[in-house]
Amino acid sequence: MQHFSGTVILGAGPSGLMAADILSRAGHPVRIYEAMPTPGRKFLMAGRGGLNITHSEAFDLFVQRYGARSQQLEPLLKRFGPQQVIEWMDKLNQPSFIGSSGRVFPTAMKAAPLLRAWLQRLNYQGVELLTRHRWRGWDEHQCLLIENAKGLQQLTANQVILATGGGSWRKLGSDGQWMPLLAQQGITTVPLQASNCGFVCQWSDHLRQHHAGSPLKGIRLHLNNELQQKGDLVITRYGLEGGLIYAFSAALRETLQQHSHADIWLDLHPDLSLEQLQARLEAPRGRRSLSNHLRRAGVAAIKAALVRDLQPECSFQDMAQLAHALKHCPLRLTGMRPIDEAISTAGGVCFDELTPELMLKRLPGVYCAGEMLDWDAPTGGYLLTACLSMGVHIAEAILKNTDAASQDLSIIPPLPRPTGTKQ
Repeated sequence: MQHFSGTVILGAGPSGLMAADILSRAGHPVRIYEAMPTPGRKFLMAGRGGLNITHSEAFDLFVQRYGARSQQLEPLLKRFGPQQVIEWMDKLNQPSFIGSSGRVFPTAMKAAPLLRAWLQRLNYQGVELLTRHRWRGWDEHQCLLIENAKGLQQLTANQVILATGGGSWRKLGSDGQWMPLLAQQGITTVPLQASNCGFVCQWSDHLRQHHAGSPLKGIRLHLNNELQQKGDLVITRYGLEGGLIYAFSAALRETLQQHSHADIWLDLHPDLSLEQLQARLEAPRGRRSLSNHLRRAGVAAIKAALVRDLQPECSFQDMAQLAHALKHCPLRLTGMRPIDEAISTAGGVCFDELTPELMLKRLPGVYCAGEMLDWDAPTGGYLLTACLSMGVHIAEAILKNTDAASQDLSIIPPLPRPTGTKQ
């Protein structure tokens, strides 16, 4: 059996790496065990199309995005929220910008440069990173069991941070295999469920064949005449995906569980009143074809196709009827895509099992962070910001308990830039 006189972190995702960053900066020994061959794989995947790391909206609105867990996460986000994420990136020589939607991205737009700079700093600060080491639970003496190519090893440490991810994107390391390991310790968990994923609905063969992959820009989605939001969707062969429907994941999932279907409706022209849209459609058509007339009125081909598919009774010769159909296009969702296709998962360790420092009450000295906890949030930078804030929160709790926190950790100093590096 081996003892590590410091903190062992299981998982090299955003929460684990951030905890390691804070701890090692204070001179605290840190060792990270990562099951995959390289660290931060899901983080890299999240940045494949542009790393949306946080959001610039007002803090009160930002916190509301966490729904039922807003109360638990608010103090963490006040300590390390969007502004601190931006400052943290700056200190890694990774400047950011705010997009037109208010989302915040690194100027490089990719996750790889940020991850490289981050890992370089962790190495500089003395963090040990061991890959291809998988956590297999505890033995009868409460020693950690770590499996590598040489077999199982027993390990104890002063503190342990569990940050092994949720249950989506199994091939990137988040496989949820920790759930039974915690259950064996008597820790209550909520089953993992897909979040920020595609939703299933019934398209005609024609729509599927001719419009799968088509974007729906700047529309408004309504649910239960209460929830509504404007954004973008993408038509897929199975249904819908995109940031707009991801924002409704929690509410739609609950509705589907209760009723086996969820009815939504789309306003395909939310920036126009019904009267304004009707006036455009009733403008003289002349010798133009119907499709050209609709295009000139601002009705994209995919929107007309949706009306034909979902409201076959609508007459395209009656512009008043067509305008109403475009402003109120009903759609029934019948399911969610599998958990392994989801961007994130809901469910995990119940907050009742944790102290305010996110330490497991049943396992003193063992902390949980990131998607292992039972919380949920839409895409838009909310997921990453919360994961980073949990890493900060736990690290600072450990330092406080070990009397190692002697300075303000809110702004981490930059790693000295190597000579000859491009500015």
